[in-house]
Order: sequence, then C-alpha cells, then structure tokens
Amino acid sequence: MHIDLGSALGATPGVSRDSLERLDEQVATAHERIQAGRRNSEHGYAALNLPDTVDLDAIRGAVAPFDDPAAVLTVGIGGSALGAATLADALAGPADPDAYFLDNVDPEHVSRLLASLPLDRTVVNVVSRSGTTAETLANFLVVREAMADAGVDWTERTLVTTGESGNLRDLADKHDLPSLSVPDGVPGRFSALSTVGLAVAAIQGHDIDALRAGAAEAADGLSGSLFETPAYAYGAATYALAGRGALTNAVMPYTERLETFAEWFAQLWAESLGKDGLGQTPARALGATDQHSQLQLYRAGPRDKLVTLIRPRDRPDFGIPATDLDGLSYLGGSSLGELLDAEFEATEASLVESGVPAIRVEIDAVDGRSLGSLLYEMEAACVLYGELASVSTFTQPAVEWGKRAARGLLGEGGFEEADAVDERTSLVVE
Repeated sequence: MHIDLGSALGATPGVSRDSLERLDEQVATAHERIQAGRRNSEHGYAALNLPDTVDLDAIRGAVAPFDDPAAVLTVGIGGSALGAATLADALAGPADPDAYFLDNVDPEHVSRLLASLPLDRTVVNVVSRSGTTAETLANFLVVREAMADAGVDWTERTLVTTGESGNLRDLADKHDLPSLSVPDGVPGRFSALSTVGLAVAAIQGHDIDALRAGAAEAADGLSGSLFETPAYAYGAATYALAGRGALTNAVMPYTERLETFAEWFAQLWAESLGKDGLGQTPARALGATDQHSQLQLYRAGPRDKLVTLIRPRDRPDFGIPATDLDGLSYLGGSSLGELLDAEFEATEASLVESGVPAIRVEIDAVDGRSLGSLLYEMEAACVLYGELASVSTFTQPAVEWGKRAARGLLGEGGFEEADAVDERTSLVVE
C-alpha cells in the first residue's frame, strides 16, 4: 500500500507536516502497545498475527471435498461475510465458481436468490463464531430446507466455520461436516485473512498463499513511525483529521473490483472506532460513478469530510475506438484506463482546489499479494487510530445491545433490551 498525504496538508480541515511530526511520538508509543498485544496474542491484537497463525493447509483440506462447484453461497453476516465478499469480488475471474452472500434476512431477496442457484452444484459456507447468530442460523435453516426440497443432500454440500462450541459446532460433529475453526481473539471484522475470509477464495481456486504473503510483508513493515509505515500514516492522518473536524471518511475506490472493499472498510471503521462519542463515519463511493453524484457534496458541502481515493497502479485496459463525433475526437486512441486515471487525478485536484482533504491510497495491482497487504494495513491503521483515540477498538457493545433486543422480540426470555421497543415515542404522519 502506498500512501500520499499531500492533498491533506493545508486543507480545511487539514494537517500540517509539523503536526504529523509531533503526532509521530504518539504513534511510536501506540506501536509499542500494538506489538505487545501481538506478542501476547491479546484479544483483537491477535488479528495482526494472522499471517503467521492462519492454517492454510486446514483451509485447503476443508474445501477439498467440494469438487468443481458452480457456486458458493456464504451464509453469514457482518465480518462473517464481508471479508470473503471483498476477496471474491476483487479476485473474480470468468472461470471461477460464482460467489453469493446471504448476509441479510430480507425474505424476498433470500427466496429469489435460492430460486436462481443450481443447488445441486452449490457449496454452502455457513459462518458464525458463536453458532447462535440469529440471522445466520435462520438463513441456514431456510437454505437447508430448500436443498432438501430440491432433492439435494445438504450434508454433502455444506462447510461450517465456527467456534469450538455452539449450535454449528454440534451440527458439524453430528453430521461429520467439513469444518474450520474461527481463530481465538480475532473479532469478525478483523477476520478477512483467517479461515473466515479465505475459505471462499480457496473454493474459487484463488492463491491464498499470495494473500498471506502480502499480509506478511505488511506485518513485517510495521515500525514506530508514520513516516515509515503506510498503515500508520493512514491511521494517524485520519485520526488527526477527525480531531480537526473531518468526521466523515468517504472511501472512493477507482476500480469496481474494490467496491465491496469499501463496504468491508465501512464495518471495520464504524464498529471499531465509534465509541464514547468519538469516531469517523465511513461513507462508500465509487469512482468515477460517484463523481456525478456525491462529489458535489464533498467539494461544496459542509467542511466535515475526508475523501480517501484508492486505485491500482497496474490494471487491465481497454482501448477506446476513434470517432468522428464532434467534441469527442480527443477520446479516440486513448483507453478506458487512461480515462479512469484522468478522472481520479481530476477528482483529487478538484478537492485540493476547494480545500477539502484527500488521501491517495495506491496498490500495485488488484491481485492476491496486494489485497492481502491492503486488508492487513487497513486493519493496522484502524488499530492505531483506536490507540491514539483511546477507544476500545475490539468491542461492539451497541451491536450486541441490538442483538439482544431482537432475540427478546422473537420470544427468547431474559433480554430486557426488548422492553425499549415498547417505550419508543411515536409521531405518526399518514
């Protein structure tokens, strides 16, 4: 990952080189804390050890029984799905099994998706650390019944990724299902480079060794200075900009292959850093599409935003045919890639000209090594931000509150959070 902070210097809000140098002392202290957490495999910090601890042979062994599938359907939610979806969408090739994700319980969507799948050639990858996640288990029960109704033996088509105990672990043991263990000490949103995120990539035939190698290179590059570590440069700069009023971080990849990455980033950033009245709201955009929609707000709206522009340095290209249409002759002889790069540069210049802070993030290519590095470094950036802000990066109490309330509403006793629903004030206009 290559970081350019130049377009955030002198912006409004913005940072200066001097302020970053002062902040670098805090980065050094935070780095020591992060390294201590890694050495002791503490909860959360253990995620940054995944390049060393993930068992790729176990993943390959678990997916081996599924020979030549047409599709893989992951049943999970949040971190149990977004990492795998990011890799699947970024690395997808025309010969790969199609990857689908049931990460919501919208009944219309679920029924439509199941009706469209060749269930006899679909691998079902059900993921839940606890084995009790309501949305995941509900969807899995629906999928299992659909397979049975189609005359498919679901036990021959199911992979389970879960903790050492719980409903899914019991199910896997009872039916002798292929299974993988969710790593200890790794919150879901930090699990993309573990069994949780890599199983789908392995089923699709992608190079999971390259993903780990890219992450390992990033891990080896962590140092005590933001001026030497791209991950820390990003984490420190976003923290500093948030403190100066840039409370929205619009993440805008300039490749459709990374559109799902922006969704993954949104969970990582929001769930990790939104604590104690602090945090930075992630917004998802796509270049160049959202230059024609959201950019107007970013450039001319309230001065409370940072725009993170992301692109690969190398990508496949497609030539633009020559034309004799008036006003379009300049396009002939160039390429779609050149046009997209021009859009990227123009957007960045537009933001700089209007004083809006932007950070440029570049990766070498959209391939396994670069993706492994990108995911790892963004996780490290998030952990550093949390250290600098003194928030509890690896917890999610607001999410857990909502889970308990939903379970109470569905009739499971002992969840007083459900009472808050009856106490809600209404102001109905019809």
